Amino acid sequence: MFKRLTLLLATGFGLGYSPVAPGTAGTLLGVGIAAAAGSLAWPWQAGLAALLALLAVPLCQAGEDRLGGKDDRRIVADEYLTFPLCVVGLPWPEHPWLLGLAFLTHRALDIVKPPPAMQAQRLKGGLGVAADDVISSLYALGVNHLVWLGVKALT
Repeated sequence: MFKRLTLLLATGFGLGYSPVAPGTAGTLLGVGIAAAAGSLAWPWQAGLAALLALLAVPLCQAGEDRLGGKDDRRIVADEYLTFPLCVVGLPWPEHPWLLGLAFLTHRALDIVKPPPAMQAQRLKGGLGVAADDVISSLYALGVNHLVWLGVKALT
């Protein structure tokens, strides 16, 4: 029962089985999680995002144990559990386009994997699966805040 539950969580409740872009499909679950946390003050958002990112490590490890192989594409816990990092402190409930921007930057930077994200992916087990996404999400957070500051400066 526990193994079945961890596999369900590792695959994003089945979103990881999407035949097209499973990481993108899995990220949609992260958008929902971020939306649920949108009314929290930014320190609580940051704490929740950090906790979720830490939770990604054992879930991704469990996914690897069950599915075999390094970073199986069906494992999407790393995508959906790190997405909330991309919107910490942004006023996206008042400006919903910021959530869309965060989705795009999260996916783009997860694919590009700027240093040291690419190197972090080489770590063993669930840590390697999740670490590159944490780093990419922090880059996305920075980009999203810079865009928001630019928009504020123009208005």
